[in-house]
Amino acid sequence: MTINGLELSIEKKVQQWLNGNYDTETKSAIKDLILQNNIEELNDAFYKDLSFGTGGLRGVMGVGTNRMNIYTVGKATQGLSNYLQKTYPNQAIKVVVSYDSRNSSSLFAQTVADVFSANNIQVYLFSALRPTPELSFAIRELACQSGVMITASHNPKEYNGYKAYWSDGGQMIAPHDKNVIGEVNALSIDDVKFARKSELIRKIDEEIDHLYINKLAALSLRPNIITKQGDLKIVYSPIHGTGITLVPKVLAKWGFKNVSTVELQAIPDGNFPTVVYPNPEEEEAMSIGLQEAVRLDADLLLATDPDADRVGVAVKNLKGDFQLLNGNQIGSLLVDYVLSSKKDEGSLAQTDYTCKTIVTTNLISDISLSHGVQCYEVLTGFKYIGELMTKLLHKEKFLVGGEESYGYLVGDLVRDKDAVVSCAFIAEMTAYYKNQGKSLFEALVDLYIKHGFYKEKLVSLTKKGQSGAEEIKLMMQKLRTETPRVLGGSTVALLKDYENGISTDLITKKQDSLALPKSDVLQFVLSDGSVVSARPSGTEPKIKFYCSAKLPLDTLENYQEVSEALDRKIEEMMNTLLK
Repeated sequence: MTINGLELSIEKKVQQWLNGNYDTETKSAIKDLILQNNIEELNDAFYKDLSFGTGGLRGVMGVGTNRMNIYTVGKATQGLSNYLQKTYPNQAIKVVVSYDSRNSSSLFAQTVADVFSANNIQVYLFSALRPTPELSFAIRELACQSGVMITASHNPKEYNGYKAYWSDGGQMIAPHDKNVIGEVNALSIDDVKFARKSELIRKIDEEIDHLYINKLAALSLRPNIITKQGDLKIVYSPIHGTGITLVPKVLAKWGFKNVSTVELQAIPDGNFPTVVYPNPEEEEAMSIGLQEAVRLDADLLLATDPDADRVGVAVKNLKGDFQLLNGNQIGSLLVDYVLSSKKDEGSLAQTDYTCKTIVTTNLISDISLSHGVQCYEVLTGFKYIGELMTKLLHKEKFLVGGEESYGYLVGDLVRDKDAVVSCAFIAEMTAYYKNQGKSLFEALVDLYIKHGFYKEKLVSLTKKGQSGAEEIKLMMQKLRTETPRVLGGSTVALLKDYENGISTDLITKKQDSLALPKSDVLQFVLSDGSVVSARPSGTEPKIKFYCSAKLPLDTLENYQEVSEALDRKIEEMMNTLLK
């Protein structure tokens, strides 16, 4: 078929799919796009191959090399299989496969299992959907070399994804991710082995659940407080995702007896019928849960994303109204609670540490320092926290850490963000402060009074398709070459360019090397301690600006006044950047 308007390289890919070893349904879908002269869709579907970013392989479901389908999933798995066999020659290789509630997730998971087994790799396949953190746990528990989670996390319903994990239970990092993609890129569809070897696929479910739940329960820091406050009113929503399989069970195991699940969002459903985006970062996604929390006069609202690695929280504010906490606030509360509890029981050691990403609030660093604990910073993406945990294993002890995008981890049972354990700890610390006559929000204000009022805001600009990717690239280039000197009335004192690995003092012009690996991130550090970070997303067609401003807070009474001043500061900073 002739295709007018496509670049030659893209048309070549389309013709390969039309003439290659692809099923009739796939070829018919491509032919329909051609007949409709839908050049934009064909271009976006074939202009590149999906690649591993901070969250693995992720994209819109559909036909094409830049889409999630059984062929891109099959090629990724064949490439991973080839790499595993080269890395572990003459060894019996084992992997774990799990999936979330998204449309086609179970199909993609079975495809992954089929290809692994066809390559003589032992597969442990969860018999039903399970959270991402349980996959990470199972990899280490079953002594596997790798694992795959089929999920697009909190992305819109059109998306799905493929998170590849290594033997430590962490998401795949360099050089493994790049090496796997090298293997994938060397393949044609005829190289992919789809013929399942059923004898090499073993279904797993409750035996792993019990191990995971019991080991999580052992992490509780103040079980006596839960005994006193076990009737704490908790409302929980899995937002149509995998959290329903474990979060209520874990909360019950910890001793919480009064947990109400949001019925409208309790059934797993890849269409996510009650929300626009299944993302607990979005107020809209939390709205039904908030209504239920108000109706029941609850102490706490918890909501997890489809693969249950992120959790959103709402508590009553100083006026008694329910207020959503952002990821920086939740992470700061968790870090302070864990470190304070460890200190109170006398178990806090010099080799203990916390960890956060470079775009996450510096309040976590301040809290850690006040407890005499090292806080490490890593690049954006929880896989880098997992990498650090593996690197420091048997040398230093990870206690708690997280990232501003609602992902946290307490303890070292997994190597990824874990909303299941986070829900349990958030409930426990809510019970702890209630036992002291305080709300979780009042505990947060106490942190601001002690360390300074930090306020953060994430501003995301969506730029879809090939043209959008180019636009984002040009925006980052302009910010590098035309660095703003004043933001929000404060001087930009320091520019950290993680792509070039250089930190520049804009006052003295002195330059230093940055210790972290290269990444397309710019940070503008202001003279008053405020920070703005610019970063293209690794999993979505977006450029993200992470704004953080700080002012002193003296008393509870002037909270609102300082909060409004910080809002104005952040707005001024962003107005300058986006001009």
